[in-house]
Amino acid sequence: MIRELAGHQLVPPEKDFRWRGGEITRLEGFTDAVFAFAVTLLVVSLEVPHTFEELLVAMKGFFAFAICFTILTQVWFFHYKFSRRYGLQTVYTIILNAALIFVVLFYVYPLKFLFTLAVGGLSGGRTMPVEQLTHMVRNTHELSLLWLIYSAGVIAVYGLFALLYHYAYKLRSALELNEYETLCTRNAIIHFSALASVGIIVAIAALVLPSNLVGYAGLLFCLNAIWGWVAGSMMGKQQRMVLERMKAKSAAQS
Repeated sequence: MIRELAGHQLVPPEKDFRWRGGEITRLEGFTDAVFAFAVTLLVVSLEVPHTFEELLVAMKGFFAFAICFTILTQVWFFHYKFSRRYGLQTVYTIILNAALIFVVLFYVYPLKFLFTLAVGGLSGGRTMPVEQLTHMVRNTHELSLLWLIYSAGVIAVYGLFALLYHYAYKLRSALELNEYETLCTRNAIIHFSALASVGIIVAIAALVLPSNLVGYAGLLFCLNAIWGWVAGSMMGKQQRMVLERMKAKSAAQS
């Protein structure tokens, strides 16, 4: 098996973006371990169910766990992609990386709490008794604080990625980024800054909306999908144009 894999990359690099990260560093290894531990904390129960009823209770938390797992995996992939693209191991990137994994660990329980509550509410109490749902958040003030806490985590995570890409952009000459790679780096700064801004919008909404509408503040996170579509269209077109120009220039020189 090892011989068959020799010389092959299990995860292929980006087609038009040169990956400067080589072997997995201690920083990446530590980060991977922290993300693995964070996923462990999401598990409904670390104890094996002793009865079928306990198993059903554990299985009812599947959908909330799946959502949280997906979010953590996405954040991990963002970090993996940044590390592969630039391979930076400076003091500044270590500090930002440490801040990122601190935020991830700190917000595991708020993340799990929020989506357990959301899935329970949307399912009409099928995944969790209604009485238990009412005890999780007793009034609109607590619900507003919950959105503020979650929004703060979103702002912190995406804000840190924006700072990481901004740092790589500042080092574009030292990293020998070409025109396309420089544009992708700049667009990543804009993209993550916009995602962090959505968190700010939700936090403001949680503060200013009347009590009967506070529960809907989180729907503003749907702006992420709208932004993703707009950014994918505009930035994608811009990047394709740069690639075509670079290929045409390379063909002319050859």
